[in-house]
Amino acid sequence: MTLLDQDEPPPVSVAGEGGTSPFLFACDHAGRTLPRRLGALGLDAAELARHIAWDIGIAGTTRDLAARLNATAVFQTYSRLVVDCNRSPDVASSIVEISEATPIPGNIGLDAAARAARVAEIFRPYHDRIAALLDARAAAGQPTILISMHSFTPVFHGTARPWQVGLLYNRDARLAHALMALLRQEPRLEVGDNEPYQLGDLTDYTIPVHGEQRGLPHVEIEIRQDLIAEAFGQRDWAARLARLLPLAAARLGTD
Repeated sequence: MTLLDQDEPPPVSVAGEGGTSPFLFACDHAGRTLPRRLGALGLDAAELARHIAWDIGIAGTTRDLAARLNATAVFQTYSRLVVDCNRSPDVASSIVEISEATPIPGNIGLDAAARAARVAEIFRPYHDRIAALLDARAAAGQPTILISMHSFTPVFHGTARPWQVGLLYNRDARLAHALMALLRQEPRLEVGDNEPYQLGDLTDYTIPVHGEQRGLPHVEIEIRQDLIAEAFGQRDWAARLARLLPLAAARLGTD
């Protein structure tokens, strides 16, 4: 079974390849494109504009941030509703039948071949590209600090989230704690410690596989979506993180 036609966008794009910065940014939920063969997954345009389809504002923020640091950034093109590139294909949330409280008709009752096509043509090329970049950097002796970039909703299941930014980690908290200390010195910022959720092997893929397994310094950054929905907010957060990330890395002796 084939999912993507040859004239459709590739599942992964890279900005700043060859950048000299130690930072490498991964944007797992950057896009909301749907493969032509899947139609609209049974959803209307309003649903496909929501967070259930993508991480609002994070692609622009990450692109700006990477440019400021002369860093490489990797972006997923297709909607998380097709296949979630920050979940292992082995877990149920890899291809959701219900996202938050919204049924996803086009994901209900998929057979093994349909699921495998989404993994093979979207999930795997994205992570293969990240792995290839990391392998090339290691072979060239170029240090890498892996940053996974995400955004989160201000309200989830009726509960308001007070944080403007959250830092996620699991087995290695070094970079998260260094960056957290710096962010908490910024005025009027509420910084979440493993909020809005705790990073783990069942809820994440990029950091456990590409960061933890390789022993790379890493952190997942979650920015609240209302702060980066527009270009001015994206610029503001890109400038803030471009200023603070090198300082956090310096505290680890890895910049």
